[in-house]
This record gives sequence, C-alpha cells and structure tokens, in this order.
Amino acid sequence: MPSANGKYQRLVANLAVDAAGYSRPMAVDASATVDALDAARQAFRSAIESHHGRVIDMAGDSVLAVFETAIGVVSAALEVQPQIEAAAATLPEERRMRFRIGVHLGDVIEKDDGSVYGDGVNIAVWLQALAEPGGITVSDAARGVVRNRLGVRFDETGDQQVKQWALPVRPAIPIKVQRSR
Repeated sequence: MPSANGKYQRLVANLAVDAAGYSRPMAVDASATVDALDAARQAFRSAIESHHGRVIDMAGDSVLAVFETAIGVVSAALEVQPQIEAAAATLPEERRMRFRIGVHLGDVIEKDDGSVYGDGVNIAVWLQALAEPGGITVSDAARGVVRNRLGVRFDETGDQQVKQWALPVRPAIPIKVQRSR
C-alpha cells in the first residue's frame, strides 16, 4: 500500500537491458538500426509480458522491467536473448545489435505512477554492464531463488566491485540453456 507521499518499498525482480555498441550500427545505417531496435524492443516486451513482468522504461537503447518473481525475470531473459541473437545473425557484423542483460532480486521504491528507483534497479543496471554482448548476468540473490528450478546451470564469476556500491556483488552467468526435458 502506498504511503501518504505516494511511494512504497517492495521486493521485485529487476531486469536491465542495454544495447552493446549501439553507436556502431547507427553510424552505418541509422534508419535500419532504429527499425532493428524497434523489433528488439517488441521481442523484449513480449518476453517480459509473457513471464508476468512489466516494462518500466524503454529509453534510448535500454529496457527496464520489473517482475513479481525471480523465475519470471530469468525465464524472460533466457527466452529473449536467443531470439535477438537469431535476428541479428542475418545481418552483416557491423549492423548487428547485441544486448547485455542484468538481473537482480532486490528492494525498490515504487511511485504511484509505476516508476521504480533504488538499489534493486541500480544493481541490475550494474550487472548488465558486466554482461558480455548477447549475455546475461544474474545476481546471487536472483540465482539463489531459481537454482535448480529452470534447468539452467550458472557459472559463478566471483565477487565483482561495481561503481558507487561499497559492497561487492556476486554475479553469475547462465551457461547456455540446459533445460531439462
């Protein structure tokens, strides 16, 4: 329930996405890059919504979303990255857009308008910056919830220091989808 000032704190699973090297394809063909970005955004929106998430923002070449569950956010990330990669594979290397995804389970402050702020969002963004282009980095908090529940193995990267955060974070990278059948 919102407080008197229209803000409340809650635990959510956060997804932060950013295009790696976005200026390179823009310099080659801006119009085609914007079309590719629009297609990628639609893929992200579909994956987010199909796993019960909510898009908060799609500014520039980034996406921010929140989910009620860690399983939902990791499932959406695992679903969308191969789709984006497959679409990019048909393009020449200099026109490919690849995305980095960061996932974290943490507290946010949510305003009445649905916008979210705080450490939960910030850590997801920092984890996104640690991901390889086309990759996903998941916080230890989110990984702990989904471990052994999605048929995916994780490669631990050890403690990482991220900017403007005093404590190290312990991210993990999902190893190619190893779904159980």
